Amino acid sequence: MPQFTLPRTVRLTRTHKVSAALVATAGCAAALAFTAAPGNAGTTTAADAPAAVKPVSANGMPLTAKDRGDDGKQARAVASSVAAGLKAAPAEKPHHAADQAANRSIERKALVAPKAAPKAPKATPKRYANNLDGWIRESLDIMKDKGIPGSYEGLHRNIMRESAGDPNAVNDWDINAINGVPSKGLLQVIQPTFDAYHVSGTPHKLTDPIANITAAANYAADRYGSIDNVNSAY
Repeated sequence: MPQFTLPRTVRLTRTHKVSAALVATAGCAAALAFTAAPGNAGTTTAADAPAAVKPVSANGMPLTAKDRGDDGKQARAVASSVAAGLKAAPAEKPHHAADQAANRSIERKALVAPKAAPKAPKATPKRYANNLDGWIRESLDIMKDKGIPGSYEGLHRNIMRESAGDPNAVNDWDINAINGVPSKGLLQVIQPTFDAYHVSGTPHKLTDPIANITAAANYAADRYGSIDNVNSAY
């Protein structure tokens, strides 16, 4: 079998494997490198040891001075471009997979409708008895909301002295009656006083039980500090 002779003669046996890498650039010669590796390390002798192979051009001829002057820069540039292209290409797959995973996540969220928050139960309006006890209690709640001082005992005591609990009671004999502005209602309030101390949110009617009590308590708070401090005509 004929043997292949390289510059600086090296004889390759059948036990050696030959690998070659051909790197070329457009319009330029490439370098071809051979490396010889023993196929069976156990039987290799000193005579069979591979020797360095002199680079040759693509046509098998030794490299010219121009080729050697390149000093392998073009070959390395091409190899780097190829390697960069190979590394960049697979990166698209994870990115695509991440987009698909994100889209599936959005689709799952869209399919699951958010639960509506439970509506708070509407507060049931407080009911008061339509009698003296109910009128006093409702008046106290309004007074508390408006910041008007007074207690159940203070209101009840003065109501019983002034009208005995009659919301339509009218005083037609005192000085106010003589002056044409008789005292009226549970706490015997005259119209000018009622108009000046009327509490918003209550009927603007002098003899209305709630309006009469809250206006009188508002007046007493202004004059005496609280309806609780009133123990006689005021």
